[in-house]
Amino acid sequence: MGRTSLETDLMTPEGRDDNGVVDKVKLKKELGLLEGVAIILGIIFGSGIFVSPKGVIQEVGSVGFSLVVWTLCGLLSTIGALCYAELGTSVPKSGGDYAYIHEAFGSLPSFLFLWAANLIFIPTTNAIMGLTFASYVIQPFFPNCALPDDATRIIAALAICFLTFINCYDVRVTTKVQDVFMFGKIAALVIIVIAGLAYMFLGNTANFDGLFDGTTSDPGKIAVSFYSGIFSYAGWNYLNFMTEELRDPYKNLPRAIYISLPLVTIIYVLANVAYLAVLSPTEMIASNAIAVTFGNKVLGVMSWIMPLFVAMSAFGGLSVHIMTSSRLCFVGARQGQFPAMLSFINVNRLTPTPSLVFLNILSLVMLSTSDIYVLITYCSMVESLFITLSVGGLLWMRWKQPNMTRPIKISIILPFIFVLVCAFLVAMPIYERPFEAAMGLIITLSGIPFYYAGIRWKSKPKWFLKGLGEMTSGVQKLFLSAKED
Repeated sequence: MGRTSLETDLMTPEGRDDNGVVDKVKLKKELGLLEGVAIILGIIFGSGIFVSPKGVIQEVGSVGFSLVVWTLCGLLSTIGALCYAELGTSVPKSGGDYAYIHEAFGSLPSFLFLWAANLIFIPTTNAIMGLTFASYVIQPFFPNCALPDDATRIIAALAICFLTFINCYDVRVTTKVQDVFMFGKIAALVIIVIAGLAYMFLGNTANFDGLFDGTTSDPGKIAVSFYSGIFSYAGWNYLNFMTEELRDPYKNLPRAIYISLPLVTIIYVLANVAYLAVLSPTEMIASNAIAVTFGNKVLGVMSWIMPLFVAMSAFGGLSVHIMTSSRLCFVGARQGQFPAMLSFINVNRLTPTPSLVFLNILSLVMLSTSDIYVLITYCSMVESLFITLSVGGLLWMRWKQPNMTRPIKISIILPFIFVLVCAFLVAMPIYERPFEAAMGLIITLSGIPFYYAGIRWKSKPKWFLKGLGEMTSGVQKLFLSAKED
C-alpha cells in the first residue's frame, strides 16, 4: 500500500506494535526554528569556504573584485532563499525543487530535475566534500609537494562509504555526528577570521594595495567565479526538502532564512578578508589547501589545528548532505518517476537504504577526477539551471494561479532579479567552460528517452516487467527493505 507522506526515518511511538515490530512509519514534525537554522548552517558551512576562495580569485584576478563576488553571492543566495520561502509555503511538500517544478511545469521538467540532481549535482557535491576532507587530512604529510592523487581519492571514497553506512544504520547517529563536527566548522572559521584580522590590524595590509588592479573584464570568467562563490553558499534551499517535517513552516521557514543567510554572508566575507590579509593572490592560487597554508603562516606551532578543524568541517558537511539529498531520490521514486526499489526503506532501521546506496555508487563514480574546481563548475552550472527554473516557476504560478494560497508573498521584483542574474550565470560560462556545459546539458537531456520509456510507456513487454520485478525483489532482499504501507 502506498503512503502519501514522505518517510523521514523518524518513528512515532505508534510506529511499532507491543512487541516492538514495525507497524507503520509516518511523518513526524520534529524540526523547529533552531533545528531549521542548524540544518541550513550545517550544510552551508561545509567544505566550500576552504576551497572556493582560490576558484574565485584565479578567475577575477583582483583582491577587491573577489570580495565583491563573495558579497554578491551572499546577496543572491538570500534573494533566492526568500523566493524559496514563498515556494516552500505555497507548495508545502518535501522534495524542494522537484515539488515546485512539478507543480509549475509538470512531469517532464520535474523528472529532468530528478535525473540531473541524482546523476550530476548531488553525487558531484558529495565527491567535492569527500575530496576536500581527504586533501586536508593528508596535506600536513606533504607540505611542500603535490598531494598524491590516488591517496586523495581513496580517502574520499572511504569517507563517502562510511557516512553512507552511518546514514543507513540510524539517522539519529547521523545527527549526533553532525552535532560533534559542527564544532569543527565553527572553530575553523573563527580561527581564520580572528587570526587574519589580527594579522591585518598589526599593519600587514600590503595585499590590499591596488584593490582592483588586474580585474578581468571577461564576462565568462566573472560568471565562472560566481560558481565557486555560489558553491560555498550551497545548501540555503535544502531546508525546503524537509518542509513536511518543520513545525509551523509558515513562520519557521522564513525565519530560519532571515537568520542564516545574512550570518553566513558576513562570516564568509570576513573569512576572505582574513585569507587575503595573510596570503597574496599568487599564494592562494598556488595552494592545494588554502586554510592549511594560512595556518602555517600565522599560527606557528599551533598550525596543526587548522587541517584538523577543516577536515572535521568537511566531514560533517558531507554527512548532512548525504542525509538530506537522499530524500530527493526517495521522493522521486515514491512519486513513480524513479524505480520503485529506490522508495523502499529498511524494515529494521527505517532508513531509505536503497536510495542511499544508489547515490553512494554515483558519488564514487564522480571521484574519477580529483580536480575540485572542474567538479564545482560542472555541478554549479546544472544546479543553477534548475534553481532558475524553480524560481521561474514562482513567476509562472503568480500568473497562472493568481488565487493560489500564499502564506508568504514576496515582492515580484525579487524573483525577476534572481532569474535574470541566474540566466546570465548559466549562459556566460558556455564560452569559458564549453566542455563542462556541454556534458551537463547532454546528461540532463539524456533523461528524456528514459522518461518516455520508463514513465509514459504504459504497455511494456512482459519480459521487461518480469526482469524489473526480479531486480526489485533482489534489492528488497539485499537491503531488507519494503515499500511504505
